[in-house]
Amino acid sequence: MPDTKPDLRLDEEFVCNACRSYENRKTVDWDKRRNELTEVLGRYRCTDGSNWDCIVPVSGGKDSTYQVVKMLQLGLNPLCITSTTCDLSGIGRKNIDNIKRLGVDYIEVSPNPLVRAKLNRIGLTQVGDISWPEHVGIFTIPVRAAVQFNVPLIIWGENSQNEYGGPATAAENNVLNRRWLEEFGGLLGMRVTDIIGQHGIQAKDLINYSYPSDEELARVGVTGLFLGHYLPWDGLSNTLVSVANGFTSFHKAVEGSIVNYENLDNYQTGIHDYFKFLKFGFGRATDLACLHIRRGRLTRQDGLDVVKNHDGKFPWVYLDKPLEEILAPLDISVEEFIKICDRFTNKRIFKRHPDGSLIKDKHGNLTKINYDNV
Repeated sequence: MPDTKPDLRLDEEFVCNACRSYENRKTVDWDKRRNELTEVLGRYRCTDGSNWDCIVPVSGGKDSTYQVVKMLQLGLNPLCITSTTCDLSGIGRKNIDNIKRLGVDYIEVSPNPLVRAKLNRIGLTQVGDISWPEHVGIFTIPVRAAVQFNVPLIIWGENSQNEYGGPATAAENNVLNRRWLEEFGGLLGMRVTDIIGQHGIQAKDLINYSYPSDEELARVGVTGLFLGHYLPWDGLSNTLVSVANGFTSFHKAVEGSIVNYENLDNYQTGIHDYFKFLKFGFGRATDLACLHIRRGRLTRQDGLDVVKNHDGKFPWVYLDKPLEEILAPLDISVEEFIKICDRFTNKRIFKRHPDGSLIKDKHGNLTKINYDNV
């Protein structure tokens, strides 16, 4: 990983915390962890069949499909909650329908698309994240459902920090509060309340993006656990399980990526990943290459080569949908989009002309000063 990655820490041997965390997996007693998972789930199982045992937030992706499969294998009766993506793709809809066919109760929440388009525009222009409303909604909407349906346990997937199991692990003080949720919610410094008044948005328009009160959370006892704490989480093996249970991959490697099995549900994801590249000099291809290098599936040199070929390309299309069509609901032209891109680009890590302007090829692609990550 490049040292431009936020929160990346290098130790005295210049090995990052993500690699160290993966190394530590070798010392984990996974059988013990699975037994702990069974014990925790047992505490929240509804024994009289009057309510669901847990809530599983699902997007239709490979990981949420895997989460549902695992809960069914463990004999739980989950309520699956989808916070729909900002621009749901056809393959995303197909995989959501597949989750229903696994045999679960399912609720899909679709926030007002006119408000969401305004939020997409605000996120893109103010913090450089077109997916800001999606990142908020995937945490707030399942938690609101937990309160509304009195189902205390939420099954999250991977813990990006890979350090602990979540509040449900604790016998005491295991209720989620606003502080815990905001830590994992990816607000990028922009609070929901900051948006009120912009583009005519009112508080009533932001219900789906607002957390329940701490009093409501405590009343139901809403808590959560990261399944990745108890099971050795791996995107590729999750995909194999999901495909065996009806999940559909894309017909080729996704634009800006090196695989065909993730980030399939939202046409705006290509823009989100591109802004990550502009800000930090790496995108989704780097993330995936590093995951596979740690697991011994890819050499570092091969990883560097595929990243240089796939990372950070200007997002003219995503999942075969043209950029113009993706931007249309936001009322943003391609020309305006390029100006926004340039404004958020970290010019210290890309090649520039003598006048300071960014060097771009005929496709609008930038060139990093350093591709070796050292």
